[in-house]
Amino acid sequence: MNRVCRIVLSVLVCAAVFLAAPASAEPDLALGKKVFASNCASCHKGGLNVVVAAKTLQKGALEQYGMASVEAISTQVRNGKGGMPAFKGRLDDGQIESVAAYVLAQADADWK
Repeated sequence: MNRVCRIVLSVLVCAAVFLAAPASAEPDLALGKKVFASNCASCHKGGLNVVVAAKTLQKGALEQYGMASVEAISTQVRNGKGGMPAFKGRLDDGQIESVAAYVLAQADADWK
């Protein structure tokens, strides 16, 4: 009986390890910078916004419009909104999260 219990326990532990969701990778700011330069800078150079001037990527504006998190920016990049196109299908999740983290880091540094 002990042997059967050990085998069952081993199987359950192995299943838990193999079925566990992989941890998401940390956003890569260097990748985010490249993605921003290639996809975002034409409208958001220096954290500005050439389409809707009031909705910049400056820290105060991000906070004012509820966009001061990687999750909120990632959703905006992925799905688009208003004059901003959706990048879902053009950028993968890692690129989207990296560019969102880059935008937040630049906003914190006042886009310098």
